[in-house]
Amino acid sequence: MTSTTPAPGAAAPAPVLSPRQVGLILFALAMGGFAIGTSEFVVMGLITEIARAMGVDEPQVGHVISAYALGVVVGAPALAILGAKMPRRSLLLALMGFYAVGNLASALAPGYYTLALARFVAGLPHGAYFGIAALVAVRITPPEQRGLAVGRVMLGLSVALLVGNPLATWLGQTVGWRWAFALVSLIALATVAMTARVLPPGMHAPRPDVLGELRDFNRKPVWLALGIGAIGFAGMFCVFSYLAPTLVHVTGVRESFIPFGLMAFGIGGILGTLGGGWLFDKLQFRAAAWILVWSMAILLLFPLAARSVWTVLPAVLAVGTMGALATVLQAHLMDVARSAQTLAAASNHSAFNMANALGPWLGGMAINAGFGWTSTGVVGAMTALGGLLIYLWARVDARSDGELAALGDTD
Repeated sequence: MTSTTPAPGAAAPAPVLSPRQVGLILFALAMGGFAIGTSEFVVMGLITEIARAMGVDEPQVGHVISAYALGVVVGAPALAILGAKMPRRSLLLALMGFYAVGNLASALAPGYYTLALARFVAGLPHGAYFGIAALVAVRITPPEQRGLAVGRVMLGLSVALLVGNPLATWLGQTVGWRWAFALVSLIALATVAMTARVLPPGMHAPRPDVLGELRDFNRKPVWLALGIGAIGFAGMFCVFSYLAPTLVHVTGVRESFIPFGLMAFGIGGILGTLGGGWLFDKLQFRAAAWILVWSMAILLLFPLAARSVWTVLPAVLAVGTMGALATVLQAHLMDVARSAQTLAAASNHSAFNMANALGPWLGGMAINAGFGWTSTGVVGAMTALGGLLIYLWARVDARSDGELAALGDTD
């Protein structure tokens, strides 16, 4: 395999890779997503154990989830800009190494406030990693399959919900919640080793003009897409953040049943991630509207379904399919971001983690106000409606500007 040095300001030709090499690279990138997904959602499965160990109530542990999410919001654009001049391979390795350190700090945190700080630090590389990983995946796959390529990277996040999060929850319940974060740190280090092994040099990005990238980023189509994720996705996190206590206090199951609920959510996440890539390749940006309508329906049904063990698992699986929105918006941002590809791809995860901060906060307010654990479904449906309204705003704005083609539409 040979590569050439790109001219200043130009992208190097993509390395010629065999299908086996492409598969290994996508697997390595997805492994990083697996580590991130396990870490991001493990607090939700161990919310009762952490509350008990730290001497706080469960809604307060929800603020630890929000601290991680805020770390992603801050870190994604900041690290994308700071790392813009680095080769993508080196940046991926550095981000995942940083992630390993942040999760080790979470495992060693002596108290509630230090745990919240450690989770904030651990969240910093999250969005930049997924943004760069998505760009690498698109670069090594045919253009007509970019939705599927992004979906395969995001698949690691969904598999974490199916396997990693239940495993970490079981580990935390069995030997202590700190070991769950230690496990994530080991997975992150394994990702660094595999990525260094299979991802070749030569994934050069254009050397961007930072001011030009910021100008292209600071456009209404980009901000509206990010707004859809920040508002419309909050409902999933609103329900999932308090799933463990909902299962115990409303469905009436034992704490040992919680990993099965997490596995159902993970199955839904895998179906949503793969389905989101397929939907985007078929419908382009319109896929976001269909997903948001689906989200409103399943979130409104959740309070009823949560009352029976026979209906709660299908309902949780359906909530997990809302993850399709992440894949759709990730691919859409690559179409509308112009030269701000790296910044927009990373900021997509800032938007979704604003949803991750907003969802638990709104859900906690409803619970503390006395509306009950299942009120998270109604609150979540309202946020999905908000995301749909922003989508309609984006379509009207694109139509008035004659930019419907940028949304993949011709009507």
